[in-house]
Amino acid sequence: MTNHDEAAAVRPLTLAWVSRHLEVGERIVRTMALHGGITAEMWRLTIGAREGDTRDLVLRSFVDPFYVGHAEDWLNREADALALLTGTGVPAPGLVAVDPTAAHCEYPSLLMTHLAGRTVLDDEGVETRVPLLARQPVAIHALRPAERPREYVALTSADTVVVPKGADAAVWAAAIDVIRGPAPPYEGRFLHRDFQPGNVLFDVPTPRPAGARITGVVDWAATSWGPADLDVAHCSTNLALLHGPAWGLRFAEAYEEAGGVLAAAASERLYWQVRDGLACSEEVRQVAQPWRAAGRPELTTRTVEERLNAYVTALMDALG
Repeated sequence: MTNHDEAAAVRPLTLAWVSRHLEVGERIVRTMALHGGITAEMWRLTIGAREGDTRDLVLRSFVDPFYVGHAEDWLNREADALALLTGTGVPAPGLVAVDPTAAHCEYPSLLMTHLAGRTVLDDEGVETRVPLLARQPVAIHALRPAERPREYVALTSADTVVVPKGADAAVWAAAIDVIRGPAPPYEGRFLHRDFQPGNVLFDVPTPRPAGARITGVVDWAATSWGPADLDVAHCSTNLALLHGPAWGLRFAEAYEEAGGVLAAAASERLYWQVRDGLACSEEVRQVAQPWRAAGRPELTTRTVEERLNAYVTALMDALG
């Protein structure tokens, strides 16, 4: 009998599909909903063997009609990425099975191995975590897949930016003008495309933060081909909103200190940083809510808007 920790449960067809991908003698003994994701339901499945041993798997299912239309592309990209990452130095889940069109499950789903560790979003220890975070995209960008993922898709345009209340209109108009022009030339790299603290797992010993280490990088559904600057800019924006603008500005330096290579010209690097900051303007509410649920109640939508405004202003000051 499977025990469920939540009122909602993994659907019967999906459970049967998972069971078909287990080892002989194994069965699902427990399911637990995982929180923090925006686009999909996430479940931790405890698998029991005849000898009494257990192991955990993670199930991702796209149940929201708004996202189901994207699920086939996202799940195929994630499955391809997890297969590519096997045996590399990048700590990622192992692919167990994927049903991108819901041929067997109620909803499009992917089954993968479970990684130890947890996300860490609080301010304490950020100065230790940032150099650790920076090493991961360096390793990711060094990968050379036999078949490239699709080219990156820009997540905003000059016409869709949402200027925060109280922001300096002239500064934001200048920032928007930065992305009106063509993107700078770049050397393509394998990108995670959503690399940020919410997708990185840490093993954090007590007392913190000394000795922290990264145990996994998760959520590979947006993998793309594009400039390394894009991944760095995205993590920079998230750090700025989580911990303050100074940490957003620090991350690019940490990436280069770890051996990463960004665009040669400062104006080109700032183009990608500004672009990602402006893209975040359109989804501040969606970003802030999971952070509050994860233990940062002070990160209201308004507070995150204020930090985004300060970060964009700091970028434009550097550009000027």
